[in-house]
Amino acid sequence: MSKEFFEAVRMLEEEKGLSAEYLYEKISGAIIVAAKREYFNDKDIVFCDIDPEKEKIKVYVRKNVVEEIEDEDTDILIDDALELRKSAKVGKTIDIPLKTKDFGRIVAQTAKNVIRQGIREGEKGKQYEEFQNKNQELVTAKIHRIDPVTGNATVEIGKTLAMLPKAEQVPGEVLTEGDNIKIFIVDVIQDNSRGPKIMLSRTHKGLVRRLFETEVPEIFDGTIEIKSVSREAGSRTKIAVFSKDENVDAVGACIGPKGQRVSNIVDALGGEKIDIVNFSEDNAEFISASLAPSDVCSVEILDEEKKICRATVPDDQLSLAIGNKGQNVRLAAKLTGWKIDIKPESGFYEGVQE
Repeated sequence: MSKEFFEAVRMLEEEKGLSAEYLYEKISGAIIVAAKREYFNDKDIVFCDIDPEKEKIKVYVRKNVVEEIEDEDTDILIDDALELRKSAKVGKTIDIPLKTKDFGRIVAQTAKNVIRQGIREGEKGKQYEEFQNKNQELVTAKIHRIDPVTGNATVEIGKTLAMLPKAEQVPGEVLTEGDNIKIFIVDVIQDNSRGPKIMLSRTHKGLVRRLFETEVPEIFDGTIEIKSVSREAGSRTKIAVFSKDENVDAVGACIGPKGQRVSNIVDALGGEKIDIVNFSEDNAEFISASLAPSDVCSVEILDEEKKICRATVPDDQLSLAIGNKGQNVRLAAKLTGWKIDIKPESGFYEGVQE
């Protein structure tokens, strides 16, 4: 093989991002497959060594040295073997070089096809590895196309196209082709035939968690910990935070100077409301905080094992505590893991929410 061959491999490595070692392995395998099929009835007697440093390819057949031939593909007479190598002996094997220029057009085409397939597989493997490293992470994607029938959005993440299903889009959100949006990678599933399947979401609560990690340095560096998140995408999110440094206000840090940090997150979520509350090991205190923006008079633990409690709120705060269609208390229950019974000071109460 000529120097052009090795130059082509180096170009493929640069353009496709595939390792030369991987490419040489696939090319070697392709040459072996082609030679076996064309000349040796698919028998496993062909070998190929590629030396990129010396820019040489050695293709050879390993035959058995015999006194009488039983199989012309696998055997060679001792007299013929001695002409090739003086040390040849009956019962041993001998490697006989093949000249690659003798490979016919069919062999070359077969090798080319296998190489092309190997490169495609390598690209898929590289793509899977790339996105596996981004699994459960936040990425910026560009809207490529909106299906007018299903509403599914095809998005560009780097050079890769992936689908954001309608069901994973924020309710009421209008996506426009060409816009850049933040997306959460829920999972990456390997599919050798089609390439990796990338599961995307704008409704997953992990999106909110990653946005806060991006916007709030104290969360990113571990000073503030996100304890839990509950979300009804497009409407409201509750997030519980805890500061490991008593000198750092967890809620204040998340809100940011003039509310800029949380404002950036709200914008990224299309105007979704966000309640940021302090986490506490004291269950009553945490449950009380989770019902924000409502005031809470008291929280009574009814059954600690089953995690059932009753929160008493001012009469004029009852609807606020419960929320529209029960949303506020429902999100508070998900945030804390407790079943919450809302009771106004006057005595009438709505029942348990979980």
